[in-house]
Amino acid sequence: MTKPIKVALAGAGAFGIKHLDGIRNIDGVEVVSLVGRRKEPTQEVADKYGIKHVATDLAESLALPEVDAAILCTPTQMHAAQSIQCLQAGKHVQVEIPLADNLKDAQAVVDLQKQTGLVAMVGHTRRFNPSHQYVHQKIRAGEFSIQQMDVQTYFFRRTNTNALGQARSWTDHLLWHHAAHTVDLFAYQAGSPIVQANAIQGPMHPELGIAMDMSIQLKAANGAICTLSLSFNNDGPLGTFFRYIGDTATYIARYDDLFTGKDEKIDVSKVDVSMNGIELQDREFFAAIREGREPNSSVAQVLPCYQVLHDLEQQLNA
Repeated sequence: MTKPIKVALAGAGAFGIKHLDGIRNIDGVEVVSLVGRRKEPTQEVADKYGIKHVATDLAESLALPEVDAAILCTPTQMHAAQSIQCLQAGKHVQVEIPLADNLKDAQAVVDLQKQTGLVAMVGHTRRFNPSHQYVHQKIRAGEFSIQQMDVQTYFFRRTNTNALGQARSWTDHLLWHHAAHTVDLFAYQAGSPIVQANAIQGPMHPELGIAMDMSIQLKAANGAICTLSLSFNNDGPLGTFFRYIGDTATYIARYDDLFTGKDEKIDVSKVDVSMNGIELQDREFFAAIREGREPNSSVAQVLPCYQVLHDLEQQLNA
């Protein structure tokens, strides 16, 4: 496939804009349709990025014959159904993390992908951040082995707001969204499946109906362990901070930046063609389409993560 890849992007919010910015740097790709819940703000974003077609219904965009692929940056609760909708329409699909908010729906997407043979990928961005890629390369070269990962995922989010502080139409979730990043990354970096998982959670928020604080422990088959703390109550630096404690070094990853255990900055600018994890994620999606191969972070590769999240949810509900 050498002709330009034409894309429909659904979700013109904070993360949709991150993808639009990343795609601007990728040759041979054009966003031809933008889907949003409300026409007016969606049109404003489309005008800014020179996107000619705007819709409030994903089906309208998928019906465009020129569309090859879709990127879904929509509410979590819509991810699985919309992924299936894209595959049924014959379009390759990249869906933002999480693939689903339950195991049954995640499995349904994996099953349909196998039937269609189309590229279906989930935005498990941590696999692509240069900081985590650097550590992954050390592991693959046999120069570093994880003993423990200590991870903090902290936000101040007592209302439904997005990464830009704008009102959201849906409720975020610590387990099915934010823990998914670390559960998948831990198994990916350890190179070993998760065999033990425990979770406890704090009080439920009276209006949002979700736990605002959570603690998770993981153990991989090779003996590596992970401790994950998550909070929507933290009034301080926002984001996820990873401490890799290994047999030869300690690394601290903050999004696309990496430091030693003594907080000395490591240059990761040559790890990949960009320092932007979202752009690198998109590059992998389009490369897999062109090369007719399974992408890193395919729906099949990340399914074990959702099995662990399911098991943790069963524990918490019990």
